Amino acid sequence: MHTLIICIDRDNDLGEKAGVPSPIIGRAANIDAAVKLASTDPEDSDTNTIFGGINLFDRLILENKDLEDNDIEIVSIAGDKKVGVVSDRKISEQLDKILLQLKPENAILVSDGAEDESVLPIIQSRIKVDAVHRIIVKQHENLESTYYIIKKAFNDPKISHTFFVPIGLVFLIYAISLYYGNPGAAVMAITAAIGIYMLYRGTGLDDIIDGFRASMMNSLHGGKITFVMYLAAIILSLIGTVRGGIQVWDYYNQEIMVGYLILLMGFINASIGWYVLAGVLINTGNIIDRYLAKEKIGRYWSHPFFILAGGILFWAGSTYILVISAALGWPIFNNGREFLISTVGIAVLIAVTGAWISTKSARKRHPGKKP
Repeated sequence: MHTLIICIDRDNDLGEKAGVPSPIIGRAANIDAAVKLASTDPEDSDTNTIFGGINLFDRLILENKDLEDNDIEIVSIAGDKKVGVVSDRKISEQLDKILLQLKPENAILVSDGAEDESVLPIIQSRIKVDAVHRIIVKQHENLESTYYIIKKAFNDPKISHTFFVPIGLVFLIYAISLYYGNPGAAVMAITAAIGIYMLYRGTGLDDIIDGFRASMMNSLHGGKITFVMYLAAIILSLIGTVRGGIQVWDYYNQEIMVGYLILLMGFINASIGWYVLAGVLINTGNIIDRYLAKEKIGRYWSHPFFILAGGILFWAGSTYILVISAALGWPIFNNGREFLISTVGIAVLIAVTGAWISTKSARKRHPGKKP
């Protein structure tokens, strides 16, 4: 085969909206997929991408009549709604299978914008890319059309969540500061709120929370024990956070030299037990669900032990720092060295026990296979 036309749908609108699995190989299959997507969401730009690829496919066939019918092929590859590493890995896996099956010499990438073209290095690392064909939907250049485009863009959750949340925070904080007659504090509060929001998005906490919520809903719809464990974990985490905040406030008002490190250690010391219990409950629920579903548990046996061991280490470290700083009146011996050594030893023993149980479970399931 000579040329492969690749249409990219990085956020998997084909699968999420039209229910069409990828990769989609061949002109007829791509037309069917584009029609299904257009029927589900006529305004999705990926429909135009596929039809643009089909148009390019037909033109190449007409311009190269000396080529055989199977010298040019068109495929559509979709990623994942969580655009990023997960999406690009799925695209890479599908592309490898297609290249192994069709064995093309070069490729032409068809996309609807910069987001889909961000996978170009992935494609170029596997095959020579002769051209990038961008599909641009034509619009009438008048005020009504511009308003319509902006309105539709803001209705897209990926854009609205990123654009409206910071602006909403700014106006809300400023309104509250005006109400209490202290507009000067608005600058500091707005800066802090936007900074927290940027850290929230930049560190990927939004993806973690979305994944946690999706996991809870899957557990609820699937009738799993994990759903109850998630609720219990949320309650325990809230209790731990409140306990930690109360402890920080108590240390802050003590007549001793209290720095940021002592306040942090106080929060950890008061809250870590609740967080550990929450983590152990979630993992225990996961193990129970897998056992009831007769699925492989394997390495999941070790998770509660590792969480417990980590919690002991955090508790021991924070306790030691608080005691030697006189923030906590708690008897430890030999300047705390024996206390630290014993708690570290207990934590290591718990972790080793978890790893041993996990390995033993794997050996039982696969007697002739090394874990």
